[in-house]
Amino acid sequence: MRILLLFIFSVFCSFPAIGQLVGIFDGHTDIGKPKNPGNTTFNTTTQEYHLTGSGYNIWFGRDEFHYTHKKLSGDFIATANFQFLGKGTDPHRKIGWMVRGSLEEDAPHMSATLHGDGLTAMQWRHLKGAHMRDPEDEIRFSKKHVQIIQLERLGGTYIMRVAQVGEPLQEVGRLSLKTLPDSLLLGLFISAHNENVTEEAIVWNVRIDKPVAETYNPYNQGFLGSRLEVMNVLDGKRKIILESTGRFEAPNWMPNGKELLINEEGSLFKVSIANGTKEKLNTGIANRNNNDHVISFDGKMLAISHHREGLPGGGSTVYVLPLSGGEPTLVTEKTPSYLHGWSPSGKEVVFVGQRDGTYYDIYKISVKGGAEIKLTANDGYHVDGCEYSPDGKYIYYNSSQSGTMQLWRMKPDGSAKEQITFDEYNDWFPHLSPDGKWIAFISFPTTINPNDHPSYKRVMLRLMPAQGGPPQVIAYLYGGQGTINVPSWSPDSKSIAFVSNSEKAAKK
Repeated sequence: MRILLLFIFSVFCSFPAIGQLVGIFDGHTDIGKPKNPGNTTFNTTTQEYHLTGSGYNIWFGRDEFHYTHKKLSGDFIATANFQFLGKGTDPHRKIGWMVRGSLEEDAPHMSATLHGDGLTAMQWRHLKGAHMRDPEDEIRFSKKHVQIIQLERLGGTYIMRVAQVGEPLQEVGRLSLKTLPDSLLLGLFISAHNENVTEEAIVWNVRIDKPVAETYNPYNQGFLGSRLEVMNVLDGKRKIILESTGRFEAPNWMPNGKELLINEEGSLFKVSIANGTKEKLNTGIANRNNNDHVISFDGKMLAISHHREGLPGGGSTVYVLPLSGGEPTLVTEKTPSYLHGWSPSGKEVVFVGQRDGTYYDIYKISVKGGAEIKLTANDGYHVDGCEYSPDGKYIYYNSSQSGTMQLWRMKPDGSAKEQITFDEYNDWFPHLSPDGKWIAFISFPTTINPNDHPSYKRVMLRLMPAQGGPPQVIAYLYGGQGTINVPSWSPDSKSIAFVSNSEKAAKK
């Protein structure tokens, strides 16, 4: 046994750092024996990677660089923010994403690359030992000094996209590289382009998503895993709080600023932001809760949507209960009724309902029950995501009245409806910051039916001033339904919470 252990130890030691886990990666190592050793460290508090690396170049017939990698099969979408540290020595120092057939110095590879002088390029080596050529083995992009780099594998095709902060992703190019195996290495890299120099970079918001087919139906084929994330909207930095191979959705930020509220398998749970621990919230008879749960402005009450059996539209019904938990009180007798917001006074809630099998409309109703008041009269289009502004002057919502799903607002009596976003994306679920200054929302791609907000799509979270102005992208993610269905701002208006998805959930 002792001999076997010594043999195993010697095998691992022969590949420096390959077996050392670093963040989400399997290991990190120098490729091509550069003169100066490189390294990668992961800050568990900030969830940032710090890379150092040397090497003559990633070019010609062999490479020298530092590589932080994991083994993957199938399709993926890898996205991250990259930044060099320091002025650097050579203008062609490189950082970015790389897929690679092996850890050999002359392996076939494809890299989504940012150079020190700002050059953005997709570069590759088709065959093991082949000499990379300029310009035959690269695609250069006109946009320079990008920060966000995305690399996607779709079948045998590799797609590079980039963006400046706040912008939608733009495609640099795509390449079919069939010499790379299905099971390959994906990771972060850094090369100094100078064998005598060591360069540094930081990489953050690192996400590797395993997508499903566009036609995938999670209700029939199974749900993907979930990540609970928080993001500072001022600097765009994200942190993962909780991960699961199962499905949870729609975080609210609790009034204490220290917990989030999510729904999972019909129940509601409080999740600690500090350590991700979960505590089930008592909702009494309501044990089939969906992702429509909203906390009152004063932080004392919770409104929920619970499904009653045998009723129209799946029986979604609005209830209210103390935020501390307890037996819920019925608000809407008619179904389906999908909760979305409280009035600032705490006396009313707004919801989306379908009556008599017609189109969905926005309604408001007293939390004590009684007659519901219809605020829209739709004819052939869809509305959703209704939510009061903190000052009570408007109800914000999304509507496909213009042909594309866009953000709108109206006065609380349903008058003075006005469109507030005007672009090609399908915009859903406007959420006003507690200070009333910002609107956060989710944007679905142009290929989606405007009246639908499906799961597992390439979506963006965007931010715009409440008084109007151009939206900016604050996050790129794989998600959709359940990502940000409910108000999810932190009490101090500096952060939001959301759910992203990746990989098929394991069978139980």
